[in-house]
Amino acid sequence: MVQNKKQMISPKLSALIVVHNEDHQLQACLETLDFADEIVVVLDRCSDDSQKIASRFTDKIIEGAWPLEGPRRHAGIDACSGEWIFEVDADERATTELGEEIIKVIAHAPPGYFLVPIDNYIGNRLVRHGWGGSWGVLATPRLFTPGSKTWGNQRIHPSLTLVGPKRRLNKPLMHLVDKDLADMILRLQRYTDAKAADMAETDRSKTFFLNVLRRSVSRFFKCWVMRQGWREGYWGFTIALMAALYPLLSYLKYRLNSSSNSEEI
Repeated sequence: MVQNKKQMISPKLSALIVVHNEDHQLQACLETLDFADEIVVVLDRCSDDSQKIASRFTDKIIEGAWPLEGPRRHAGIDACSGEWIFEVDADERATTELGEEIIKVIAHAPPGYFLVPIDNYIGNRLVRHGWGGSWGVLATPRLFTPGSKTWGNQRIHPSLTLVGPKRRLNKPLMHLVDKDLADMILRLQRYTDAKAADMAETDRSKTFFLNVLRRSVSRFFKCWVMRQGWREGYWGFTIALMAALYPLLSYLKYRLNSSSNSEEI
C-alpha cells in the first residue's frame, strides 16, 4: 500500500525565470506559473522593482551579477529543487493548457528534456511563419531534468548541450517577442552588439566578408521562402530582413571595432 502511494506522488516541478530590470512585465509572467511547485527567480543586476514583484510569488530569489547568460542560467538551475525544471523568460506566458500538459507529462516521463512550441507575438499579432536564423524560434528545450541541459558561455544565443531523447510538447508557450518595429530594431542593436563582442573574444579574423554576406542572403531566403515568411506579409519580410542583417551587422561591428579593421575584405 505504501508503495502504491509513492507511485501516485508527482515529481516536483520548479519554474525558473531569469530577469534583468523586467518590472514592467514580470508580474504578468509569474502569474501564469501557479501550476509549478516552486518558483525560482534570478535577479541579474536589477535596479527596478523586480525584486519587490518577485517576492510576492516566491521567497526563492537569487540576486547577483552575471555578465554571461550561461552562468546566470545555471545559478538558477542549481537553486531549483524540483525533479523537473520549466524555464521561462519575463516576456513569456504559460497558458493553462500548457501547464496541464507539463504536469501530465512529467508524471511518467523518464529523465531528459522536452521541446516546448513557441507562439511568437509582435504586439497583439500572432506571427507563425518566418522565424529562424537566430531571429526567433518555433520550439526550444524549456522543460528538462537537472543535468539534461547545459548552457554555453556566449553572450548571445548560447550553445546548448542536451542529454536524453528528443521529445516535444503540444501546447505552446506565448512569447511577446516585440511590441512593434521600433522594438525589433532595438533588439537587433542589442543582439549584434553582443555577437560582435563574442566574435572578438573568439578571434574571427579569418572569417571572410563574402562568406558572411552569403550567409546573410541564405538566411533571408530560408526565412522568407522555406519558412514561409511571405505568408505574414510585411512582418514576414521584416523578420527575414532582421535574420539576414544579424550576422552581417555583427561582423561589421566586430571588424570596425577591432584593430584589424584596416585589412581587406
